[in-house]
Amino acid sequence: MPKVQPKVKKLYYSIGEVSELTQLKSYVLRYWETEFSQLKPTKNRAGNRTYRQKDIDVILNIKDLLYNNKYTIEGARSVLNGKNKQLGKMSSIKTDLNDKQKIILDKIKEDLKLILSIINK
Repeated sequence: MPKVQPKVKKLYYSIGEVSELTQLKSYVLRYWETEFSQLKPTKNRAGNRTYRQKDIDVILNIKDLLYNNKYTIEGARSVLNGKNKQLGKMSSIKTDLNDKQKIILDKIKEDLKLILSIINK
């Protein structure tokens, strides 16, 4: 996901500014803080969240995983933690396949599911 370049480059951004930059609501950003350990903006003396560019990059990465790649929160969390590197590689590989290869992979997947159902009986 490309970096968002704000109009004015600052060291810290408020939640309103980040909300505007990322096109996400403030309550979504606050919720994601509870779900993703990588997203921990510092708070100033008044208790307001202050985001740095690295926090904005994490937010954009989460947004891409959830909205574009259709991950669940748990799936996005494991990708961010590095536990799901294979899954990230597989999604990029699948886009490089032609139609015939996709059909073959889908057939293999169906056969494996059938085998798994036989084993579980």
